[in-house]
Amino acid sequence: MSDGEMTDAENGGQPVRLTVATSTTEGIRVLTLAGEIDHHTGDTLRGALDTSGTPHPRIVVDLRQVTFMDSSGINILIAAHHALHEAGGWLRLAAPTGAPLRTITILGVDAVIDCRATLHQALTD
Repeated sequence: MSDGEMTDAENGGQPVRLTVATSTTEGIRVLTLAGEIDHHTGDTLRGALDTSGTPHPRIVVDLRQVTFMDSSGINILIAAHHALHEAGGWLRLAAPTGAPLRTITILGVDAVIDCRATLHQALTD
């Protein structure tokens, strides 16, 4: 996927439920998500998180515009966190709000995956 490329989970004329804008900042892939993360849109997120063949991959997932996330999204993020860690890289979550933030907090995902209040904070060490 190239910088700035948009993908979505549109199925059979259904409205777009998740978009992913990809960019790179100082060697860090930034995924800016908008919409809902659930079992219908999980493949879009999973594909965007794929770093096969990339040495020491670093990804920040900007969640500011995510309005809903269920256990499918949580499982995808945790699997990506483990895969990136094993490849010598890392995953950070940036700026979750509302229902996604409550889900992340209640399930303790923020104790497993580095979660920052802003995108700027997620991009700095």
